[in-house]
Amino acid sequence: MSRIQLALNVDDLDRAVTFYSTLFAAEPAKRKPGYANFALAEPPLKLVLIENPGQGGSVNHLGVEVDSSERVHGEIARLSEAGLFTEEQIATTCCFATQDKVWVTGADEERWEVYTVLADSESFGTAPELGDAEAVQACCGTPGEAAGDNASGGTRDTADSACCEPAARARAVASGADCCR
Repeated sequence: MSRIQLALNVDDLDRAVTFYSTLFAAEPAKRKPGYANFALAEPPLKLVLIENPGQGGSVNHLGVEVDSSERVHGEIARLSEAGLFTEEQIATTCCFATQDKVWVTGADEERWEVYTVLADSESFGTAPELGDAEAVQACCGTPGEAAGDNASGGTRDTADSACCEPAARARAVASGADCCR
């Protein structure tokens, strides 16, 4: 089983859940503070809602959910061989789930992940001292960060660009480091 994932930033999670529950005639498969997801069979879609006030209505990231770690590893090999930059995360915790995944950046800087869920998690997946908004940004990044802007409003150093990818940022934040200039 594969399905497309669409992760949206929303201003008001309760309002968004009500709307999408009505639109798809389904209840969320998972609901946590600042986060909800719908695992729809028809249409085959994993709709992820991430409360990120001020960013509502924008795409957080896109993805393809696959059924096994073997498929993720196959995509890592295929995408690497095709020359696309990949960032792999094995047994990582993000968005209240432990996952194997690979990230690629699209032609217009959009972030895509190919992933499989290994287990549910009670944490969003970043350092526990982060608040919900910081955890969302550390794990998934913001549109500006994906385009290369750092938190201080400047552009990232190209020599350090791999470090400033969202997943690398999450690892740095979790370890207490700040690798982005």
